[in-house]
Amino acid sequence: MRKLLPALYHSDRDGRLSPETRIIALSRGGLTDADFRGKVDAEVRDQVPADDDAGWQRFLGRLHHLTVDVGGEDRSGWAALGAMLTGSEDRDRVFYLASPPMTFGPFCRELEREGLVTQRSRVVLEKPLGRDLPSAQRINDEVGAIFDERQIFRIDHYLGKETVQNLLVLRFANAFLEPIWNSLWIDHVQITAAETVGTPGRRGYYDQAGALRDMVQNHLLQLLTLTAMEPPARNDREAIRDEKVKVLQSLRPIAGTEVDRFTVRGQYTEAAGMPGYLDEPGSTPPTEASSRVETFTAIRAEVKNWRWAGVPFYLRTGKRMPQRRSEIVVQFKDVPHSIFPGGTPNRLVLRLQPEEGIELHIMAKEPGAGEVMLKPVPLSLSFGKTFTTRVPEAYERLLTDVLAGNPTLFMRRDEVEAAWRFIDPILQAWEASAALPEPYPAGTAGPAGAHELLGRSGRAWHEEEA
Repeated sequence: MRKLLPALYHSDRDGRLSPETRIIALSRGGLTDADFRGKVDAEVRDQVPADDDAGWQRFLGRLHHLTVDVGGEDRSGWAALGAMLTGSEDRDRVFYLASPPMTFGPFCRELEREGLVTQRSRVVLEKPLGRDLPSAQRINDEVGAIFDERQIFRIDHYLGKETVQNLLVLRFANAFLEPIWNSLWIDHVQITAAETVGTPGRRGYYDQAGALRDMVQNHLLQLLTLTAMEPPARNDREAIRDEKVKVLQSLRPIAGTEVDRFTVRGQYTEAAGMPGYLDEPGSTPPTEASSRVETFTAIRAEVKNWRWAGVPFYLRTGKRMPQRRSEIVVQFKDVPHSIFPGGTPNRLVLRLQPEEGIELHIMAKEPGAGEVMLKPVPLSLSFGKTFTTRVPEAYERLLTDVLAGNPTLFMRRDEVEAAWRFIDPILQAWEASAALPEPYPAGTAGPAGAHELLGRSGRAWHEEEA
């Protein structure tokens, strides 16, 4: 209701759905078509422009609902789906699984059992893809037994954001950056995904996931690969993904005693009128596992290759942070010899949310007579202010690519498994440790350990330098 259906509506409004396209919701809800359309109308209508009632009604007419039982004895829902799709075998079919990952394999087997998988079928898998490498491999095996790899689209909505795609354009369509995009000129990189919200009503899920699985294994590592990847030979469906896999395979492993040195985990506590993680309303009662779940994590990663040797990549994500923002900060080294006092190194900031844009911070002279005074000023590109057209939501771009059969912005099997190979030793060390996550008050920038992670090398998170 919040992302997928609005994205499909806008795709319909922009003419990207054929007149015959149908959207069939499958759930255990026992809804009729009319019930489902009424639910969508009530929950999504406020995202529709007031002057597009005709378009909204056309979109509602595309919607259907069937009740299915995944892995159960009741076959009536699957038979009804088969009957609904009879005669459309020559059309594209996209099966979008916004469900727990343990249902991915059984759902695909149901589709095959009913004869619904065609050469023009595709399946979209939402994250998280498993809890660790063995479970991810098992899911990949189960889904891969039904669908070819070319038909599988493992989705990460961060890759559909305009700023992420502009990172590739910025790097590979502009000549001035490539000569300095390396360890000779870049001091370090910070990748942050901070949220002001907590986990009300979601502790049952979050107890099983935690920030490392929920955000780092997918979103943050994806941003790292796009920042660090080598220029692909061409912009095609596999060349970009080939280079991303190479980055993940080049990550220096963090295991054993190094986990305490290069990672930080925290959990927010009650502060400023906000509940702590263990006291979030509407959630299942806390358990012993709840006290060990990280709602914040920071990692110092390294890409061990010629371009990036010695350059730390700091990854950070957390709940109940002071500000909601997702960004990549590339911190350049200082000039070799400064003839002016007060200068600071250049910085490139790529902001994914809340306002997508790019800022290059350079040094400039403050106006005035007398001594030269320097001030960092941003050269700013705001997508919302620069481009008059509506900026599509990430899911719009990704769903359009699924319909077109373009997998460039989706994760390949070897990419997902390479990410888990980096994450698993950290998870195992945390699970074996008697230490609990470091507490931090809700509404603050995370535990003290996160600041020490950079402070040990004389660095700081960039907002602390502002």
